[in-house]
Amino acid sequence: MTPPSRILVVRLGALGDIVHTLPVVPALRAALPKVEIHWLVEARHAALAALVEGVDRWIVWEAPRLSGPGGARDVVATLRAQRYDAALDLQGLLKSAVLARCSGAARIIGFPTDHLREKAALLFYSEQPGIGDVSHVIDRQLGLLRALGIPGAPRTFPLRVASTPAADAALRLAEGGPFALLIPGAGWPNKEWGAERFGALAAAMKARRGWTPIVTWGPTERALAGEVVRASNGSALLAPATGVADLAALAPAATVVVGGDTGPLHLCEAAGGRVVCILGPTDPAR
Repeated sequence: MTPPSRILVVRLGALGDIVHTLPVVPALRAALPKVEIHWLVEARHAALAALVEGVDRWIVWEAPRLSGPGGARDVVATLRAQRYDAALDLQGLLKSAVLARCSGAARIIGFPTDHLREKAALLFYSEQPGIGDVSHVIDRQLGLLRALGIPGAPRTFPLRVASTPAADAALRLAEGGPFALLIPGAGWPNKEWGAERFGALAAAMKARRGWTPIVTWGPTERALAGEVVRASNGSALLAPATGVADLAALAPAATVVVGGDTGPLHLCEAAGGRVVCILGPTDPAR
């Protein structure tokens, strides 16, 4: 079989799921060093693209826009012009499967039916390889590469981490001492641990370990982060607004990063942070 020369990865979101898909890139690059890798992503997660090494081109969809610049029609036209040898739907949703099919790729590769989040996606695949008995989501993503003759690969995260002004400002809060990052926000309310609990944890960290707890926050989370600081009785400090590049820069320097099952926490671990993940309604094996 002729090795593919151009491959499309379809993983639109969310942030944590994109992070869990990143090991696919170095796996493809190691097995197929001459391959050109493109990635289709939703615009709200495009900031992560600047941190990822090994992707030749990011194609951004302004979801859920259908027409106009960055809309679905524009994106499909861009995809079809690339003449992909294969498209990997690493999301398993109906919309991602449709976009993979609309790319015009010669091969549309998707998960086996029992691993699909939306079963209707299978109607748009040309191949559904067996991926073995896997439970962790990263191994599930890597398993799809079996269709390309790549039977196994390590969990390597191709992140380019560099200092940022916000990260430097947060580091100055610790005054050179050990610090902990607390990430109280979550995309789903049932994944939040609660400001009172984070505040109590921050107070214990400061009293028992001498760590400086620094509370991070993103868009719409400023009020929650302030509640954590107030609940800590002055032990925690409020970080500047922290985006993905800021978190990636801060995580390796922190003594520990604590948060729920959220994209920012998974990004911190991928960047080399020491992470404690508080799981509520999530299967820890996954």
